[in-house]
Amino acid sequence: MRILLVEDEESIRDTLRLNLELEGYEVVSTGNGKKALELIGGQHFDLIVLDVMLPDIDGFTIAEQMRLANNQTPILMLTAKDLAQDRVMGLKKGADDYLTKPFNLEELLLRVGILLRRSQRVKGEAPDLYEFGQNKVNFNTFEATNWRGETIMLTKKETMLLKLLVERKNEVVSRNQILQSVWGYDVFPSTRTIDNFILAFRKYFEEDAKNPVFFHSMRGVGYKFSI
Repeated sequence: MRILLVEDEESIRDTLRLNLELEGYEVVSTGNGKKALELIGGQHFDLIVLDVMLPDIDGFTIAEQMRLANNQTPILMLTAKDLAQDRVMGLKKGADDYLTKPFNLEELLLRVGILLRRSQRVKGEAPDLYEFGQNKVNFNTFEATNWRGETIMLTKKETMLLKLLVERKNEVVSRNQILQSVWGYDVFPSTRTIDNFILAFRKYFEEDAKNPVFFHSMRGVGYKFSI
């Protein structure tokens, strides 16, 4: 799970980052609202922990711009203001939860965990056995049976990519999301490499690979599994 932490107070940012990492999350942090928007636009995050009072672009504006761009990543908003109108404003702008400073660290970690679990349930995790069309995939054994009745042994990377696309079915998954979820940060394959995986999926699972029903490349945007 990747979390973007946006907090301009360095001591709070460092403490939160350390404790979130101790919980097993991968944390990217910044104290700058403009930088936060750049990170949100260029990377995949599972949760945004967002301070309201930032020196350039405030948290309300960041949340609003995310939602206007149809980015539905959960937002936990932090603020020093304990006013009802500020909580209402944060929720109206798109925050999923709201925590007032000074906050209890254990409570923040609990709220982070709840938001992440809720998000995963909404997004939907691919079951171990998945069927689409006349194709069947076992994500545990990496084994698939296609519409011709052929058995296919998928590689680990193929299985990881296929599972990611299935979990985000009918959504466009960006190249950055695929890089971070499937390849991590150690290797950066070219767009052509990912295209070749999609071509392989069409060969395995499409009745007409030249006119795919399930696997689509969205030029300049990403990739989509449709069903």
